Amino acid sequence: MSKMSHINVIEKYEEHRPAIQHLLASILGCFANEKLFELNQKELTETLHTLCSYYPFVSLLYLLDAEGKQLCMNVLGAHFKKHPVVGAGADRSKRPYFLAAQKTDQPVVTEPYLSSVRSELCLSASTKIYNDDGTIKGHVVLDIDLSLTLSFLTGDSKRVYFEPYFKIIYSFIVAGLFTVALVLLYAAGRECANVIFALTQPLEHPQIPFGAVIYLTLALAIFDLGKTTLEEEVLLYKDILRHSSTRRTITRFIGAIIIAVSIEALLMVFKSALGGGEHIIEAVWVIIAAAVLLCSLGIYVFLGSKAEIYLFKNSEQRKKR
Repeated sequence: MSKMSHINVIEKYEEHRPAIQHLLASILGCFANEKLFELNQKELTETLHTLCSYYPFVSLLYLLDAEGKQLCMNVLGAHFKKHPVVGAGADRSKRPYFLAAQKTDQPVVTEPYLSSVRSELCLSASTKIYNDDGTIKGHVVLDIDLSLTLSFLTGDSKRVYFEPYFKIIYSFIVAGLFTVALVLLYAAGRECANVIFALTQPLEHPQIPFGAVIYLTLALAIFDLGKTTLEEEVLLYKDILRHSSTRRTITRFIGAIIIAVSIEALLMVFKSALGGGEHIIEAVWVIIAAAVLLCSLGIYVFLGSKAEIYLFKNSEQRKKR
């Protein structure tokens, strides 16, 4: 399973926008206070790492003065230590989170944007901090990794941690399937060579290359299965919480099986036609099995799409409420 693309992240963000904004506003409301402006860089780092132990999607903390000038270096979250520590003295007065914070005393959360530090989609949550006399002391800003926030909210964080190991296992399985397909292709080549050699011998009875067709059919089915596994489980992102992703995977796997069964049925028909028709009944049953599989797949896809439309309508109605 691959990493979410930016389009996947934006789509999921739109589904969970209210929950994300409420969560970030509540985190910032509890975390931000005037004491942060009295801490040095090391103390700020320790404070942020404490926050990250509860909310691992927090990537950056920085403090701004009343005019939007950054007062400290970027404080990196506990899970984002590989990024450069920069930012002190930077002018943030034109950033959306600073402009939005000027219009309210409540914490504000931006729309998703591409981080200049990490090149990933993120959100910024900011709030104003006041002095005792009512003047603005500064702003506390938290940068949030959006994909990790979505994983946290949907309870998918542990699966994301194990995802690289799943990819490795699937890669070994795919390599094994491709190896078997290559062996079958080699066997098909041997069969074709034997048939060609037999045709060059005038005393030999002509051979029909059914063995080669069988090997090629098996190679096609196994290769298609390996290709589908590689795409679905290693290369493409699959949202296991979304029914359409599961339906896509099942559709592709069953489709590969239907193709293999159909080719085998056609091969049995040819064998029966050339051999006296003794296995024609078995061939008909295999064709019927392929037809039943195809009809069942069509019903599954139809009902699955209806169910997803129903769930989408219910979700839209809940948002309107």
